[in-house]
Amino acid sequence: MRKLIVLAAGVLLSTLTAQAAPSTINKGTLTIGMEGTYPPFTYKDAQGNLTGFDVDIAKAVAAKLNLKPQFVLTEWSGILAGLQASKYDVIVNQVGITAERQKSIAFSAPYAYSSPQIIVRKTGAANYKTLADLKGKRVGVGLGSNFEQQLRDAGGINVVTYPGAPEYLADLAAGRLDAAFNDRLLVGYLIKSQNLPIKGAGIIGQPEAVGIAIKKTNPELKAAIDKALLQIKADGTYAKISRQWFGQDVSKP
Repeated sequence: MRKLIVLAAGVLLSTLTAQAAPSTINKGTLTIGMEGTYPPFTYKDAQGNLTGFDVDIAKAVAAKLNLKPQFVLTEWSGILAGLQASKYDVIVNQVGITAERQKSIAFSAPYAYSSPQIIVRKTGAANYKTLADLKGKRVGVGLGSNFEQQLRDAGGINVVTYPGAPEYLADLAAGRLDAAFNDRLLVGYLIKSQNLPIKGAGIIGQPEAVGIAIKKTNPELKAAIDKALLQIKADGTYAKISRQWFGQDVSKP
């Protein structure tokens, strides 16, 4: 009789576990969309290995979900459409949580905060402090990014779009652009790690939240990811990753 009770309890536990497991495109795998060209968040190192802050966060979250991380690289301009087309389960790529995006996709709780920043050449360039200072200037930005939308909303700026940060930062360094516009954390990392003749100028607005993007049709996965994010913060994993890449805790505004 005791054997039957134990067996029944085991079946019940197994059923509950199965119900709690998040639904993913491929069973046992968390498929993650990202650029792979956006240091220090997601890029390939000198050996060709995918690395970065977002890569480490994605791996840590997948581990808490007992899922194997599988990365799918795509250009930013099509990354949100790829999520809707079920090419991956989630996007972990510094996706800003905006009201417009929330109309069509779901987000995890914020896992990082940063502010937009104007980027200029180190020498021979104006130290632009506001978006108003960029009126009439050629400013490079990622196609389809919230940074592009901010520039267009400001009006009067000659917005030049690119598939990724390396392309417009190269044009900025070569003098083909007056400025670029991107994330403050990106600028700080590039100044420290690469010999690019650029520097950060004006920081624009308040810190903005980024989250893991998920299809609205998968609320179970969103709930599981929110729980996993809490766990990696509670056990110190998040702090370790954040300090490694930025020397600070970027989980708070």
